[in-house]
Amino acid sequence: MSEFESKSNCAAFQAQLPDLVGSGEDLANHPHLQNCELCSSLLADLETIAEAARQLFPIEEPPDNLWEQIESRIKSDNPADDFAPGKPLPRPA
Repeated sequence: MSEFESKSNCAAFQAQLPDLVGSGEDLANHPHLQNCELCSSLLADLETIAEAARQLFPIEEPPDNLWEQIESRIKSDNPADDFAPGKPLPRPA
C-alpha cells in the first residue's frame, strides 16, 4: 500500500470515527485499527479524554419527586393567575 493510500484510509476512518465511537460499537476489532498504529493511538487518546471527562461530571440521578417539584413550581408561578376574572390587572412599575 502506498503512503497516499494509507493516508486516504486514515482520513476516511477518522471521518467516520465520531459516528463509530457514538454508536458504542467495540472498535478494538475494526479492520483499519488492526493495521494502523496512528489511528489506534488516536482512538486510545480519545478514549482517555472521554473517560477523564466522565470523571469530571459524574452522572447524578434526579430525585424521585423531581417532576412533582417542577409541576408545583409551575403552578405556583403561573402568570395566568395574575389575570384571573375579577382580579384587577397589575399596574406597570
